[in-house]
Parts: sequence; C-alpha cells; structure tokens
Amino acid sequence: MKKIPFYLAIASVVAIQASCGAPKTPQNEEPKEIKNDTLSKVVKARPEIYAKVALTTDINQLTENEKQVIPLLIEAARLMDEIFWKESIPENINVDLSTLTPDQKLFYQLNYGPWDRLDNFKSFVEGVGEKPLGANFYPADITKAEFEAMSAPDKASLYTIVRRDSSNNLITIPYHQFFKEQVMAADVLEKAAKLTEDKELKKYLTLRAEALRTDKYDPSDIAWLNMQNNTLDLIIGPIENYEDRLYGYKATHEAYVLVKDKVWSEKLKKYVTYLQELQENLPVDATYKSEKPGTDAQLNAYDVVYYAGDCNGGSKTIAVNLPNDEAIQKSVGTRRSQLKNAMRAKFDQILIPISEVLIHESQRKNITFDAFFANTMFHEVAHGLGVKNTIDGKQTVREALKEKYSALEEGKADILGLYMIHQLHGKQVYTDGELMDNYVTFMASIFRSVRFGAASAHGQANMVRFNFFKEKGAFVFNEDKTYSVDFDKMTDAMNELSAIILKLQGDGDYDGVVKLLETKGGIDDQLKTDLQKLNDAGIPVDIYFEQGVEALGLN
Repeated sequence: MKKIPFYLAIASVVAIQASCGAPKTPQNEEPKEIKNDTLSKVVKARPEIYAKVALTTDINQLTENEKQVIPLLIEAARLMDEIFWKESIPENINVDLSTLTPDQKLFYQLNYGPWDRLDNFKSFVEGVGEKPLGANFYPADITKAEFEAMSAPDKASLYTIVRRDSSNNLITIPYHQFFKEQVMAADVLEKAAKLTEDKELKKYLTLRAEALRTDKYDPSDIAWLNMQNNTLDLIIGPIENYEDRLYGYKATHEAYVLVKDKVWSEKLKKYVTYLQELQENLPVDATYKSEKPGTDAQLNAYDVVYYAGDCNGGSKTIAVNLPNDEAIQKSVGTRRSQLKNAMRAKFDQILIPISEVLIHESQRKNITFDAFFANTMFHEVAHGLGVKNTIDGKQTVREALKEKYSALEEGKADILGLYMIHQLHGKQVYTDGELMDNYVTFMASIFRSVRFGAASAHGQANMVRFNFFKEKGAFVFNEDKTYSVDFDKMTDAMNELSAIILKLQGDGDYDGVVKLLETKGGIDDQLKTDLQKLNDAGIPVDIYFEQGVEALGLN
C-alpha cells in the first residue's frame, strides 16, 4: 500500500509561530514582534520549481542481508524527518492544512512549513508572516540581551533547545530529552545493527544509537570514519546549523541512506595525497595557510536512496563533508561523500537546460557531467584547506564569524575547489576532460545556485562570486545575451577572491564579511533578467524525490 506523505499524516492543525524581520544581521538586532500589516503579505506557492526524481540504485549489487537492512535505515531516517518538522516550524500560530490548496500542501511538504526556502523564507500561507530567524530553537519573544544574560553553560550547544520555565526564565533542554524520536530512532538503529553482517556498520550503528540517547556524538563519528569496506552507509542525527539563522548555534536533524559506488570511490582516492601541497600553494600570505589539512580525508561516491530532514528541505544536498567537529577533523579526518545519482539528476534536469539559455553556443560543449562531479567533489575537499582557527589563536573561524560563517565558508569551498582542479590539472593528476570544461561548468553552476536565494548560504556565496567575476571581467556578456568564460581573467579572479576569503577567515573579520556580503551579495537588473529567462523557460530550480522501499523495489 502506498504510504501517505508525512505532511498529510501530521495533525491537521500545525503549530506555527509568526515573527517579523528579514534575515539581516541577527547578532546586531533584537528579534521583532509580528505586526498585523505583514500577515497579509504572502507569495504564491511554487511546487512547479521542483522536478520530481526517483531515487534508485542497482539493488542487484546488494546482498540479501543488505536488502533487509535498508528498510530499517529508512525507518530511522523517517524519524529524523519528524524531528526536523518540529525544528523548522515554531509553535504559536495554527495553520489548518485543510484550508490549503493542493499546490500549497505540496509546497508545504517540500519546504517543511509555510515558508519558501528558495525565496528568502517568504510565507506562502495567509496569516503566517515571515519565518523567525531562530526557527523553533528559541522562544518567540527572546531578545539578544536575555540570551547573553543566560547562565546555562550549554546555551550555545549544538544539541539544546532554549525554552522558558514556569517562572518565565530561560532554560535549556537537551535534544535527547526534547525529541523522543531520537530515542525511537536509536531503537531502530540497534535492530539494524543486530541484523547486519557488516562488522564495521554494526559498530557504527550501535554507537550512533547511543549518541542519539545521550547527545554525545564523537565516538560514533569516529566509528563512521573508520568504516572502509561497507557497501551501505547512513548519515543520521543533528548535524548542520543552517536552520538557526538567529545565532547559527543549533544543529538540525537529517539523514541520508547511502549505497557506495565502489568503482567511482576507488578512482577518487589519489586526490587526498595532494592536500598538503595544495595548502602550501594557496594564493595567500603564509600566515593564512599555516595549518596542516587533514590527510586522513576520504573521498567516496554513493547512490543516495533516501533523504530526510534538513538535507531534504528546499535545495537538495548533492555532496557532504563530515563530521563538522574541527577536533575530529584534525585528529581523525573527514569523509567527503559525493551523491552521484542526485548529482546526475540536477545535471540533466537543471544544468544542461540552463546552459542552453545562458551559455554561449561555442562553450556549451564544455558543460560535462565529469566536470560537474569534479567541481562538486573538490568543493567538499576544499573545506579542509585554509585555517580553522583565527591567526591570533583566540577562537575558531566559526566562532568569530558567527551566523556569517556558513556563507563565507561555502564561498571559500567553491572557489578553492576550482583552484584545486586548476592545480591538479597542471600536474596532470586530474585528467578527466579539458580544464575549460571545469571553468564553463563552474560558471553555469553559479546560475543554478544563485536561484537558491539570499537565505541560502550557497546562494549568497554564488552571488558574491558572480559579482566579483563580473567586476574582474571573468566572463563576457555577448550580443545574443549569453555568457562566455574568459579563461585567463577567470583564473586571476579565482586567485584574488580566494585570497580575500582566506584572509577574512584568518582574521576572524566579522565586519569585513558583512561588508563583502552587502556589497557583492546583491542581484543586479541584468542578472534578474537572466534568472527570469530560466523561469520563463520552465527550468526547475531544484528537485524532489520519489523515494523509499517501494521506489527501490524492496517492498
């Protein structure tokens, strides 16, 4: 029997809190109370901007035991989905789903609530107002002064919810106490651990179950990194902090169920050995590249067969660089996971059509899947370059840049990913196609990601890069209103922007990052016209999934 989508299975009345204020610089502003005149400002639900894609893999490569384990991993992932609904939608305003149109209901599901994630979180449901910057991690009426005055040592923890007690005092509640679904998912992971014949996976699932019960994730993160020979993989738990736009502290729940592509994964191993050399050659003063990148990084390719939670809301993740903990990155390493089938879907359904509208005919041959895969992969690898701590040694870059960290870090990874390809191509280490393929595909990908909007860290990063490239003449705007890459000028711009970002991070220059985003993060009239062309051509902005055991043929 076909399963009911989660948004229809939840109660018909969903708690939603209204707040006011665009995603500006929350550290410098008090959260504001919603005003009546903002409640009527709604935008149209746009489910048509998403193309539906079936998530599948070749199940014939799986053992019978693995085919039995996958449904349990999906069951645990679905519980992360339930938690993310609670994190995404605050608790004050009731929305009766029975009053929504079919388009609104589908869009509600795709956005995990009544705010358009690809249009700066604008509401598409009457009477809701703009999404609070703190989502559901903090009380609606919390002020900066109150939060700073809190004595709770774990108020900035990734794994606590901030609430008011009966005396109206702010308190923290650990995730494993607040979200009963964490404990339920732990039980499912233990079932999967007992069933699987893979010893490495068994150990990881057992430790991850314990982590969900205690909010202590380091042992399971290390066990995950130590898995080398597994075919099945699972990323699960509270991981990224994009949803907390108020402070950038709180992690949101998500899950990916993965099947490793061992052939492609084997091809990627050689690149890791060049990380130290690439770090030393970064186009910036030696002070800003003094740290040693983790040489224990792993590069793997996967088919993703289930998305849940944060990674499934709005634009879909196609590559993952984990764990985020800097201490584990330094001591154990990281794993960069490329989600090959989802990547292919975006390439075929979005990037190729974009190139046919906005890239000059003479350079369309340079848009290739190998280049798209490599650009995405090296983006994840590039997260390991540069510095994790400010050069004065006082704090981490993440702490110094606060809620602006994600946008700048994504921008760094994008530009340094291209830098790495340029360097490795020159050494004849990376030989999958012409270097111009990577440049032109990179340019086309900017148009793809800019459409994610200013509320997305990736969207902001791409706007900065587009405007910087334009200023430096990295591309030519042709008479036929298409773009062509100028190879030499784009190379110079790549190196110059890399140095700017690396210096901002090393200096922990919060004000400098704000200025960069304000001066280079806007969309000018020409780009607005170009993006409207893509909309008029019916090119989807992103994808959503038909997924689960039925899509895999395992039911």
